[in-house]
Amino acid sequence: MVSIIKDCPVRHSHKFMGGKWRVGILWCLRNEVRRFGQLKRDVLGISEKMLIQELKGLESLGVINRKAYKEIPPKVEYSLTERGKTLLPLVESIVAWGYADMEKFNDNLNTK
Repeated sequence: MVSIIKDCPVRHSHKFMGGKWRVGILWCLRNEVRRFGQLKRDVLGISEKMLIQELKGLESLGVINRKAYKEIPPKVEYSLTERGKTLLPLVESIVAWGYADMEKFNDNLNTK
């Protein structure tokens, strides 16, 4: 039997996909390398502080790569690792469900 505390696959998965912002960040990185400013614009509503925190967390989990260039102004790029790419089917399913549910119930994400 799987221990709820130590070996729970739901808890393990939640580290990667949980929270308000991680799915959106992964979605933005799905097809290309992105710079910090691009991510800040594309992940609607996220603060700079929270984006930095989430990117550091995803990097520490081995989900994203961070590449810093030694130039002025500083240039930093983010991309998915091979491990991060394994999360894309889950992210795509969440996005597909969201579109279908919004259409079915005429919901608009900007009004909630």
